[in-house]
Order: sequence, then C-alpha cells, then structure tokens
Amino acid sequence: MAAKNKQPSVDSGTVAKNFINQYGKGKFKRFLRLLKDGTSGEQIAEEYGVSRERVRQWKNAFGNVVQSYDVDPEIQKIAGIK
Repeated sequence: MAAKNKQPSVDSGTVAKNFINQYGKGKFKRFLRLLKDGTSGEQIAEEYGVSRERVRQWKNAFGNVVQSYDVDPEIQKIAGIK
C-alpha cells in the first residue's frame, strides 16, 4: 500500500499571525484573555462568529490546558493532610 501524503501541520506562530490578520491584535489579546478566564468555547465562538470546533483548534494552537484540583482546607484537616 502506498503511503498517504499528509499535509504538514501549520505551526502555532502562523496560526496566530493569520488570526491577527483576520481579527486584529486587540481581538487576539481578548481571545487569549477569554481562554485564560475560562470562558466557554460556545461563548467565544458566538463572539467571533465561528464554530466551537474553530475555537478548539485555536485553543490547541495557542497553548495548553492545565487543570488543577485544590482540596478544601477543611477537608485537608479532616483527612489529616497538608
């Protein structure tokens, strides 16, 4: 079987430049702020007039999602952990 030709993926910098060319630097900064604030993809998609899938693609291109879980201090006391 012949190997399928895969298109090279576009790098993050190119995606960012394309975003800025289309929406402007202010909207780019706002997009990043919305992501950082945890705004839903649905809300962002509505604001930018794109699909949630496009928002997900941009989100993945521009950074990484990092989640953490903070245990309530009262629960830490009950469990005897610090």
